Amino acid sequence: MPTPSTPSPPLRYDRVARALHWLIGLALLAQIAFGFLLDEIAPRGTPARGAVINLHKSIGLVLALAIVLRLAWRLRHRPPPWPAAMPAWQQRAAAWGHRGLYLCMLAMPLSGYLASNFSKHGVRFFGLALRPWGPDLPAVYGLFNGLHIATAWLFLALIAGHVLAALKHAWIDRDGVFARMGPPLSRNKAEEDPP
Repeated sequence: MPTPSTPSPPLRYDRVARALHWLIGLALLAQIAFGFLLDEIAPRGTPARGAVINLHKSIGLVLALAIVLRLAWRLRHRPPPWPAAMPAWQQRAAAWGHRGLYLCMLAMPLSGYLASNFSKHGVRFFGLALRPWGPDLPAVYGLFNGLHIATAWLFLALIAGHVLAALKHAWIDRDGVFARMGPPLSRNKAEEDPP
């Protein structure tokens, strides 16, 4: 129990962490959908294909920088404690789930970027040509592109589990876990961020 001189730990993540969580999370879902729809948006062999692929790559690079920022923020700011009633196995499952999400957040853009650099096309970052630093090796490109796609599927599975667990805590358990990372615009006076 905290003494009067010891501040209570916050019940929620800080506003920056919540904003990064929701903005990057929604942007990643849109980017994954964009990636899976590339062939429908601009079929192979069509004039629009290159521009659409490079838009996907450009957004991916911006998201990669945002993910690094989010990870740096998370490493420097401790999360709020889990509710005392939350079973230890759920806390361990949540920790491993979060590690998996962060691993996918890093591996997905990195593998896409590496694949692009083993292709003669490289990356056009919003029109600015970034020459590939690797040789045109279709087998290496295929390896990294395959990892990029597999990571997207794994990431979607982890996101689904994350969302289902959050909804369970919000609607069934009602234990305050969802409120820890509630949308950044929502505010509960009992859960004010520390100054």
